[in-house]
Amino acid sequence: QVQLVESGGGLVPAGGSLRLSCAVSGRIFGNYPMGWFRQAPGKEREFVATITSGGRRTYYADSVKGRFTISRDNAKNTVYLQMNSLKPEDTAVYYCATRNMAYSDLSDRAPLYEYWGQGTQVTVSS
Repeated sequence: QVQLVESGGGLVPAGGSLRLSCAVSGRIFGNYPMGWFRQAPGKEREFVATITSGGRRTYYADSVKGRFTISRDNAKNTVYLQMNSLKPEDTAVYYCATRNMAYSDLSDRAPLYEYWGQGTQVTVSS
């Protein structure tokens, strides 16, 4: 059974930073690209960032490029999202997800992600 557990969310003032973590169990973590998505109240889930299985390549949504950094530690079965210069519009529930195919390329399409975490709330106050 594949499980993803996010942590690290919270309340932070605008301009602040948070680091989200996502621990994965139940599959060979290092074989699969990982992604972060978010969903704000009343809005659809949107792509944030993704990273290849080996961690060499990343891809970001334009809205977070230059502020957020995705990384992974395959020895710890964990993917991270470092969020700097946070804005009130970054307020959302953040989800990590693992791709449906090992060694696949980067994708910002949610249907291509097979397993999802329960989400962690990030609230940025103005």
